[in-house]
Amino acid sequence: QVQLVESGGGLVQAGGSQRLSCAASGRTSKPYSVGWFRQAPGKERDFVAAIGWSGGSTLYADSVKGRFIISRDNAKNTVYLQMNSLKPEDTAVYYCGARNAGWGGSFVSNYDYWGQGTQVTVSS
Repeated sequence: QVQLVESGGGLVQAGGSQRLSCAASGRTSKPYSVGWFRQAPGKERDFVAAIGWSGGSTLYADSVKGRFIISRDNAKNTVYLQMNSLKPEDTAVYYCGARNAGWGGSFVSNYDYWGQGTQVTVSS
């Protein structure tokens, strides 16, 4: 079992930056990939970014490419999502998911564990 806790959300103005954190605990000794997803009210949970165990493999949704950066610090069991040039359409609850072994990629169903989410609100 892996437990995930997201933090760092809040209110930010358009054009601003924010960094989200996803802290993992539990059985973190085994390699796991992590994905960030977001869900706006009334919409499905959408892929944002993913990172492999070593950090060498990353994937981004087209809507955030060039603005968001995903990274991880395995010594701290934490994955980060640096969000720059934020837009009102980035407003959503952001969730991190973890997949035991293998690559999680962009599909919600590939992930075994989820955090409770953190709200990000971008004002215009």
